[in-house]
Amino acid sequence: MDSITQAVLGATIQGSLLGRWQGRRALLYGALLATVPDMDVLMDYGDAVWDMTFHRGFSHSLFVLTSLAFLLTWLARRFRPHPGYSTQRLFLTLWLVLITHPLLDAFTSYGTQLFWPLATAPIAWSTVFIIDPLYTVPLLLAVGIALFSGLYGKRARLPAIALGLSSLYLAFTVAGKWMAEERVEALAAREGIKAEQVFSAPTPFNSLLWRVVVIDGEDYHEALTGWFDREPPHLERLPRGTALAETLQASPQYQRLFWFTQGVLRYDQVGAQLLVTDLRLGMTGFHPFRFVFAEQREGRWQVFNPVQRLPFSRGDLQHLHALWLRIWDERQTISLQQWATALRTIP
Repeated sequence: MDSITQAVLGATIQGSLLGRWQGRRALLYGALLATVPDMDVLMDYGDAVWDMTFHRGFSHSLFVLTSLAFLLTWLARRFRPHPGYSTQRLFLTLWLVLITHPLLDAFTSYGTQLFWPLATAPIAWSTVFIIDPLYTVPLLLAVGIALFSGLYGKRARLPAIALGLSSLYLAFTVAGKWMAEERVEALAAREGIKAEQVFSAPTPFNSLLWRVVVIDGEDYHEALTGWFDREPPHLERLPRGTALAETLQASPQYQRLFWFTQGVLRYDQVGAQLLVTDLRLGMTGFHPFRFVFAEQREGRWQVFNPVQRLPFSRGDLQHLHALWLRIWDERQTISLQQWATALRTIP
């Protein structure tokens, strides 16, 4: 999730558990501590694929963060002891502030290596967009009120109430994902599409309209479906260009990217260049992670090392407006095939 959301989540957790003794400082301490896992963005691995796939790695590991919570608890009790609360309460607070950061990240589509250093695939439950105001606003309001009014009396309950509301919203997004996949999988079965893999994610900034991707060999199908739809969704067939992947089998960056994304990738030859797109993130045609993996020279592919990431477009207000209208009215058609034509160009 975005940095603001992570900060206010940490602030509300520490405010709920230690605000009675630390007052407004609990909000500041929690916000700062909650940003620690994202310090790995400062590390440069010298390659765009390495930078992407090693992010949310060791610094988001539940094992590493649990150890850090133990260390911080020991340091705090040794050098800044407070008689008002127990060591157990302090550890629980610090542990929750730290581990809720990667757990919340795991609800997005990016991929979070919760069990690093174990060689398990990154976890991406894909139920919330990376920025979701409906999740963040209750936490932000609670922190704002607490900073202004303090954490005394009934106001001390506000962070806990905000956490409860945001947690209920997360449960709603899980239900939305189930709804979207059930509808599309049923449609794919009726149309005789043999789904090798199904991926779903909410469209930008909401959890009411969902994008579902059905992998089917050399093609993939995309559909939009939402809570207010009455008719079955419409699947649009798009090419994956999987034949181009044979060129990349010896590339360690490609193998890492395939593992990280669970193979939800698209391949395009644009001019003399071979592009690989992570289809999970962003919106159809507007994906933030696109890489130039190879270039054709004298009829042969030359695989790059290091690999470069392409600049990308986030779309514009016209695209967001079209999605907004589509949430409420399924008759507002969006041609995903047309939007996907942007993938056949280089910005």
